[in-house]
Amino acid sequence: MPSSLCTTVPLSNGLQMPILGLGTSHHGGFCRAAVLHALGACGVRHVDTARRYGCEEQLGEAVRTSGVPRGDLWLTDKLWPGDYGYEAAKKACLESRSRMGVDYFDLYLMHWPEAWQPGRSNREVRAETWRALEELYDEGVCRAIGVSNFLVHHLEQLKEDCSVVPHVNQVEYHVYQQPRQLMEYCRKEGIVFQGYCPLAKGQTLGDPTVLKLAEKYRRTPAQICIRWSIQNGVVTIPKSTKKERIEENCQVFGFDLLPEDMKSIGELHCDTKVVHLTFPLWKG
Repeated sequence: MPSSLCTTVPLSNGLQMPILGLGTSHHGGFCRAAVLHALGACGVRHVDTARRYGCEEQLGEAVRTSGVPRGDLWLTDKLWPGDYGYEAAKKACLESRSRMGVDYFDLYLMHWPEAWQPGRSNREVRAETWRALEELYDEGVCRAIGVSNFLVHHLEQLKEDCSVVPHVNQVEYHVYQQPRQLMEYCRKEGIVFQGYCPLAKGQTLGDPTVLKLAEKYRRTPAQICIRWSIQNGVVTIPKSTKKERIEENCQVFGFDLLPEDMKSIGELHCDTKVVHLTFPLWKG
């Protein structure tokens, strides 16, 4: 396995999280062969999934088939809002663990800040759910706990209401979506910033600036975008079910973007999001 794929970032509890991983999704299906290729030929050791994606059982089977020791892997799963609440959250986590066939998750995240419980405040349900995750963390079911898609005010409320500051916050991050204020807050609070959709669902691959740099560095546009994300210290999880794309996405450690090129990509931010939500995520 290339040693570069072992590059990690430290969490506040001392764990080392691989900076590059493979994302999975319910969009496009789950490809067992692609996951096996990522773990085997490509040397990927970080896989991200969620109950919502419906592939926990298949992923667990692929992990076992790969022969990679469990201790060498970083597995992230997520709790869907429909399972928020103290008892429901604990039950859902243990069920996910059972479906995947593992003893523990390396990281377990609340998937969204929206609680979906009419008559109760989002803040109240988030705090109750987070306390369940804190107990799962104390019990060793989850080696680290975090959140996804939380904004600064959500994190501030959680800090006031609970005792463990999230170890990770996973949000949409690519050249067109660079939430710098949120990133700075996370770094100040010791929360590792993780980005999904690093290629903006392919929208960045035809950008003139990205294409120019791809030619300059003799790399693909995808590699330029992923390298830029990693070079910013962001844990990055590109998704693909194609073996050749997974290989391409992993070959991002043999070069560095020059400061002026990092700056030119940074100037592409236009606050564009490619993940469109069907519920009022950003409220409450």
